Amino acid sequence: MSLQGKANLLMIIVTMFWGLSYTFMVMGLDVLEAYNVVALRCIIAFIIAGLIFLPKMLRINKKTIIYASIQGFLLFTVFALSLFGLKTTSAANAGFILSLTVVLVPIFSSFIEKRLPSRAVSFAIVCTMIGITTLTMKDSLTFQTGDILVAVAAVGYSIYLILNSKFTKSVESISYGVYQLGVAGVFGAIFTLFFETPQLPSTTLGWVAILGLGVICTAFCFVAQAVVQQYTSPTHTGLIFSLEPIFAAIFALIFLGETLTTQLLIGGAFILIGNFVAQLEQFVAMKKIPETVPSENTI
Repeated sequence: MSLQGKANLLMIIVTMFWGLSYTFMVMGLDVLEAYNVVALRCIIAFIIAGLIFLPKMLRINKKTIIYASIQGFLLFTVFALSLFGLKTTSAANAGFILSLTVVLVPIFSSFIEKRLPSRAVSFAIVCTMIGITTLTMKDSLTFQTGDILVAVAAVGYSIYLILNSKFTKSVESISYGVYQLGVAGVFGAIFTLFFETPQLPSTTLGWVAILGLGVICTAFCFVAQAVVQQYTSPTHTGLIFSLEPIFAAIFALIFLGETLTTQLLIGGAFILIGNFVAQLEQFVAMKKIPETVPSENTI
């Protein structure tokens, strides 16, 4: 297997663990409150990733801290909204709804650049809207609060990704990314102190969920992505990331006992089609020019 093939395989594993994070979040909510889960997840990940990249962590500047603080707050917001949303929606639904970022990013970029979305993006918008409506609309023609919160989290994550593409051009990306986790953990701890009762998991499953989120789904995924993106292309990465909601649904079925409904299959299929079309346009465009491997990690 080529080096890029190995990198793509590891990126699939990273995406699989991100899909697993929805299951861990649901398990964590059984024993802890939402802000408490965010605090523990991000602090654990910050400590582990910080130790791995300690030399880079010690070489920072003011701009890195400012950018990391902005992004850390956005990460905290996305994580918290996702957790509150999971209280009233399924992990499978949350995975598909949060994958809206694949379509929202080019939409927001079009507004910023004052141009109309392309035909492919427009088609993707229609598909994802049909999918979201199918997934979330109930018999009473109302939406679950959890679905709305996760959708807002998707908007926040899209803003995070757009800012990320700008910020990483002027700072060292590894330390910038790790400090984001630390800032998110600090916000989680502050909100826990004000609105919840700080505590550690009291059950084995609780610890499995928190350590799974912190060590595997955040620290490992962050480190692995930082290394892997040196050896594969952004277009391949984007296409692989589209698999995340599928993994989220599979793990929810296996570990949480969620039901595979016709509504989930149809809604999820429309969202996946939209995601695939949005990514495929970029993939085709990049194939028209020589594609180079990025010289610096991106987060």
